[in-house]
Amino acid sequence: MMEVTFYDRQSETKDIMDIIYMKPRLITFIYGPINSGKTELINHLIKELPEEYTPFYVNLRGRFITDYEDFLNVLFEIDEKGVIDNVGEYAQSMIKDLKTLSGIPIPLNLFEQIFEKKDKSKDMFRYIERFFVEMSKKRVPVLIIDELQVIGDLKIDGLLIYKLFNFFVRLTKELHLAHVFVVSSDSLFIERVYAEAMLEERCKYLLVDDFDYETTSAFLNHYGFDMHEKEIAWHYVGGKPVSLVRLINEKVSEKKIEDVAGSMLTLRTGEIETMLKRVNELGGEIIIEDIKYHVSYEKLVEALKSFAACDAIGMNEVDEISKAFLVKKNVLFVDPLTKLIKPQSQLNLLALREAMGTRVEL
Repeated sequence: MMEVTFYDRQSETKDIMDIIYMKPRLITFIYGPINSGKTELINHLIKELPEEYTPFYVNLRGRFITDYEDFLNVLFEIDEKGVIDNVGEYAQSMIKDLKTLSGIPIPLNLFEQIFEKKDKSKDMFRYIERFFVEMSKKRVPVLIIDELQVIGDLKIDGLLIYKLFNFFVRLTKELHLAHVFVVSSDSLFIERVYAEAMLEERCKYLLVDDFDYETTSAFLNHYGFDMHEKEIAWHYVGGKPVSLVRLINEKVSEKKIEDVAGSMLTLRTGEIETMLKRVNELGGEIIIEDIKYHVSYEKLVEALKSFAACDAIGMNEVDEISKAFLVKKNVLFVDPLTKLIKPQSQLNLLALREAMGTRVEL
């Protein structure tokens, strides 16, 4: 399989580097549709960071986290070499060896002490703060949490998430100690965060969207796509990086772009039709802020038909239950900053139009 390299993102890269080169002041939420390249962007930036910065990248994707214990095991990278009690000396001894870490280093004995405490969060945050204070004497800590919504099952009013946000505010706005980036593909999570009064003027939001037409065309040029193939790719999958990579690999295998793109659309249309059929015949439910709601088939269809002739609609044009259900199913994406709802991708837009019998001929 051909290796497809990181491409473009000059604007987003500049925005993030501008933040990093300033004194830490705000939490930065990096959000966007699924598979738009957020994690790839972060991984690229981590490799490009100057030597005076030390990134700590914690990826919660695919982790089953139900309590503090689970979270501690993901957040920390346990050092089993001996017993160390002085956090300052430990941090200083680690600086020369620190590269990109999948968690915050902690000696085994200190980790076990935190694990045994009744108020684990208090000691957890105290350790991280002391570790970062010592590190900041020679390096700038950059804490990156990918897919934070895993914590508390999207319960923004849950105890852990509130303590985390308060701690992030302390690290950035109060102490100017570390940069904090929160990455998420879950637009319901970002929507709830955006509405939180406690984070007002304490955070900023950076959208990482699919490529625009010019970027998509230039990207495909690198892999030998002719104009017809580029138009087919744009029509079916738009600027969705993961879908473009699939088309590139299929082209290398000498398959016709039209056939591959058509099969991708057929598959996604079938998935949406199956989702609707299940709700219609078996019923559907969704939990929103601890309350279980019935999902209406008729309202789902009404919501999807809203995209018959437009690519995006206002947030108030769809009922909250249908919106939450379709976002959970990765059909729709909500942008609280623009107050717009759109399909997660061009492929989803075409598929839902096919499923609704509202296909737009080009």
